[in-house]
Amino acid sequence: MTAGGNSRHPGPCLLVLAIFLLILTDSVVETTSGHNPYQILGVSRSASQAEIKKAYKNLAKEWHPDKNKDPNAEDMFIKISKSYEILSNEERRANFDRYGQMDENQPFGQSQHHGFRSFRNGFYFDESFFHFPRSRDFADSKYLLHHAQFNSDVLPDSHKRPYLIKVTSEWCFACIHIEPVWKEIVQDLEPLGVGIGIVDLGYERRLANQLGAHRAPSIIGLVNGRVTFFHQSIVREYLRQFIEDLLPQKLVEKITDDNYQQFLGSWHVENKPSVLLFDQVANVPLVYKLTAFAFRDYVHFGYVDQGDTHNIQLLRQFHINSYAPTMLLFKEDTENPVDIIQARGMKRQIMDEFVSNNKFLQVPRLVNQELFDELCPVKQFHRRRKYCVLLITSEDQAFLPGNKAFLDFATANKKEVLRFAYVYHSQQQPLCQALLPNQVVLSPQVLILERRSPSGKVLYRSVIGGWNGSEEEKYRLLEHLELVQKDPTYLTSDATLPELNNEMAPIFLIQWLNTAYDYILQVYDDLLYSNWREMMPILSLIFSALFILFGTVIIQAFSEPGESEPRKQVPKEQPQTEQDTSNRANTSSRPPKKDFVEVTELTDVTYISNLVKLRPGHINVVLVLTNASKNALLRKFAKEVFSFSGTQTIHFSFLNADKHRHWMPTLLHSAADTARTRCHSDEDEDSSDYTGHVLALNGYKKYFCHFRPVFTGDDPRDASSVSETSFSESRRTSRSRSRSSSDSRSRSHSRENVTGSKRGSSRATSIEVHHKLDRLGLWMERLMEGTLPRWQVPSWPFLHDADNLATVS
Repeated sequence: MTAGGNSRHPGPCLLVLAIFLLILTDSVVETTSGHNPYQILGVSRSASQAEIKKAYKNLAKEWHPDKNKDPNAEDMFIKISKSYEILSNEERRANFDRYGQMDENQPFGQSQHHGFRSFRNGFYFDESFFHFPRSRDFADSKYLLHHAQFNSDVLPDSHKRPYLIKVTSEWCFACIHIEPVWKEIVQDLEPLGVGIGIVDLGYERRLANQLGAHRAPSIIGLVNGRVTFFHQSIVREYLRQFIEDLLPQKLVEKITDDNYQQFLGSWHVENKPSVLLFDQVANVPLVYKLTAFAFRDYVHFGYVDQGDTHNIQLLRQFHINSYAPTMLLFKEDTENPVDIIQARGMKRQIMDEFVSNNKFLQVPRLVNQELFDELCPVKQFHRRRKYCVLLITSEDQAFLPGNKAFLDFATANKKEVLRFAYVYHSQQQPLCQALLPNQVVLSPQVLILERRSPSGKVLYRSVIGGWNGSEEEKYRLLEHLELVQKDPTYLTSDATLPELNNEMAPIFLIQWLNTAYDYILQVYDDLLYSNWREMMPILSLIFSALFILFGTVIIQAFSEPGESEPRKQVPKEQPQTEQDTSNRANTSSRPPKKDFVEVTELTDVTYISNLVKLRPGHINVVLVLTNASKNALLRKFAKEVFSFSGTQTIHFSFLNADKHRHWMPTLLHSAADTARTRCHSDEDEDSSDYTGHVLALNGYKKYFCHFRPVFTGDDPRDASSVSETSFSESRRTSRSRSRSSSDSRSRSHSRENVTGSKRGSSRATSIEVHHKLDRLGLWMERLMEGTLPRWQVPSWPFLHDADNLATVS
């Protein structure tokens, strides 16, 4: 019974537990269905990305809090955005399909349900414990930046006001910690005129890459299109100082009793009004710097510290109240301000309105096209006509009275439809020539014009009589202005004006130095804070340039000095020759480094090294001469072979036939014995004069090529032309035919030479000897091509006469 009773007791407990689990399961299912992104967007689980995106757009338009006044619209809009964020990302969508997971930072298999709590742990947390917001604050949505919006609006606007941009992401927990400081700094800086922006890494990856932001959270400052990262602790004071440091250094000039007159008198050079701010603080307020940055192209700004003892005279002269900040605006009159404003807690809106209403002088000088477009706009409607009264004058002292009178007239006749301005003829000559064609400006001229199109078309009328500032001229000008305002057709002349010269453009060198300075600062900042992803292309370029530079230096250091120098052209005069005596070894294997050819004499000392034991692949070109023809032939020989002297395998020598008269016949007979079919016997029977013959000797392979001089008595230039023609014809033939044709030409040339020498031996002169080498250049080219016939010898004969019949191997 006891056992049976014990077996029945668990029944009610199990029943209660089953009911509890069923209720919990229903709660989980209900919660899950409430946070199912497919159900929120109204799409199926098999929906494509295009369908999901279309559903998101329709629901976002319907539930946007600005368009839907339902109290639950904001929560529903957040759910829609959250659902689209999950389903648009394939990885998050797969995690939700598998595990019901909506948070990518949550471990797989653990569903994110607000009411679900783990029963495995006795102590649990949910997201409400950490107070993590489930989505971005809706107030931040107006600051979200997109790529197109950034490039079209924010980037150009950064030239008028700085921007503070926060880079964040949807699931960035560190971004949550800085959120209170960010809201505080936004409330502080936005009323001062600082632009605020937020970039979401998840949705605006392209914009983040353009900014160079690759992690969240990041704070970026944007001024004049230049991106600067904030690297300090995210504290309100540091962020204010960060914005202040982004502004140019000389926006506001410190004014004292010593320099205020110079500051106010600079309107003539700066072509701008001057604004003075009087305040009790020593440092320039940030709001004043921001105003100066916005209007720096129009107004010159100065600041006066009322607590400084060096400003007492300045405070007394303008009767400044020390209990509230005061702003004075000066134009051409430096003694009396044209406008004044005084208020406690000077706000940015008041400053902007005060400056924008007085950003031009009474009579400004047209110094660029932008100022002309703004001062004299193009007519758009009949009621918005603007007539520009233009004085063409000069900066010479003689023109100053007329300029002063024009200023007084403009001050006395100031109207909304009239804009007074002046130009210097020397600075804007194209403009003056278009308005006053074929006229020399000897005195100031006044014109009334109206711009009709942006392309430069204007209607104008010139005031007859010029302008000297007399009362009569003032009256005449006033009549013209009244007639123009009554009848616009009074402007009878028309012209197309060119674009004005920019007189205030910085010098190219200064502009280049400023750009280089900004670039160096950016590189230093990237290196200091290790922004390697942005620095890698620059570092790669720098190291590549250094590698090329040092590689070139190293190559030049280890190369021979002569290799880096270009070869000099052949001079017009005949190059010199250098004879090597018996006490110097042959050095002709080196490339030439001089403007002459080294020609070594074959003697008993140099014969073995220059011929018998010549290195494989090397050829020694030997000229045969006599004492009588030595000087003439050497000069001609050097001239013909100079272009081939750069080849390291070619050496040049000469053989004196008077000293070694038996060497040449012995060599030829040795070659004839080797090849009987080649008729040398006809040439050598009666040939005792080998002057002008040239041999190309290959000492290692024991063969030679033979050049036989041919002299016809013609002009050498004609001979050279004939040789070039025959040479070009020979190059058109094949390699097999070139060898046989060259043999026949050599034999015919040899027979002609023998016949000529027999007939004209009695009239052999120095000129005839000089022409023996006229065709040597063509023969050398064929030698380099390898198309010359080769004569084999069993061994080289000795050089000295005593053993002329002996040979050496």
